[in-house]
Amino acid sequence: MGGPGEPPEGAAEGGPGGGEDEYRSVVFDESFVRAARLQEYSAEERMADHAPAVRRRPPLHRALTRQVLVLVVLIAIAFGTAIYMGVRQPYGSPQARRPAEPLRMTVIPLAPTGKVPGAAEASELYAHSPAAPYDIGAAGIPLPAARNTAHFSDSEVVTALTTAKDYIVRSSLYPEVLTGRQANPVRALIDADQLDQFDQSFDHPAADGRHAATGWAVRFDPARVQLADDGAIHVQGDLQAAESDAGTLEVTADHTFVYALRPTGAAHDALTSLFTVRREVTFRFTRDDLRTHQVQLVTSYVQAGPLACAEDSAAYLRPLLAGQTARTGGPAGTDPYETDSPAALCGTLAAGAQPKV
Repeated sequence: MGGPGEPPEGAAEGGPGGGEDEYRSVVFDESFVRAARLQEYSAEERMADHAPAVRRRPPLHRALTRQVLVLVVLIAIAFGTAIYMGVRQPYGSPQARRPAEPLRMTVIPLAPTGKVPGAAEASELYAHSPAAPYDIGAAGIPLPAARNTAHFSDSEVVTALTTAKDYIVRSSLYPEVLTGRQANPVRALIDADQLDQFDQSFDHPAADGRHAATGWAVRFDPARVQLADDGAIHVQGDLQAAESDAGTLEVTADHTFVYALRPTGAAHDALTSLFTVRREVTFRFTRDDLRTHQVQLVTSYVQAGPLACAEDSAAYLRPLLAGQTARTGGPAGTDPYETDSPAALCGTLAAGAQPKV
């Protein structure tokens, strides 16, 4: 006898009691019912209106079409707003990258009128020279108060000034750069477009206004001179930033450096002399340069002495030391018909620029 709920003959073949129900996977949930195209009228509706048992529901695609239309309109509004904000945003408009121009450089030796003064201690020379009130090291390269420009924010101006100062410090104060042992600390800050010119200037220096290593950095001939005191470099100068155009900042650096030197390999008690370098450098920064903390050098104007005018200063500066005098004769090999060759210049180091000892 079958249990409650079972037919007397037992479970039908293919029913729940034997075999899998072929309709078990079909679930008539609420969404399925609502989506049906045909809907049965209620009994009351059929009695009142004598309507057929079912009615046809409006197709869903009309509602979906309206939703798609609204979505398209919203996307169009958002896209238009983004374009409008991009046009109005002063800091975000993309600028076409302009290739960096070659650095133009001038290095002018300053010849003394007499013997170079010397003393046993660098401090004695500094105390009796115009460099006495100068700051020491990087402290002599202060950052000015930075203000935004028409197209660059405060932070971008600060980045330009900071990167320019970093370049000046590395190229004028690092002992390994000054003594000619390293160029990489300076090279790491150079814009990629100027690297070929930089490398050629150090590998094959030439006094052609484009490829003097001393136009990029202060370098002393290690075979002749050495620093008397690495930490006693006296510095004075300033930095200024201005907008060149909507995509370019320019920073001008004007600094005077005074170094204490003695002959290479000399005893500690050998006489020390002072050597002065005036550097005026113009930097250019695109937004790419600001992002990568690199610089483009536009111009480099260097005056240095005491030097002999006849010395080639393209690779190294070869200072005259204590007790030495400038040899006669000026720079040789100037061709006035070569338009791309700078005029060979030499100045006179004023007596007032030397220590009074």
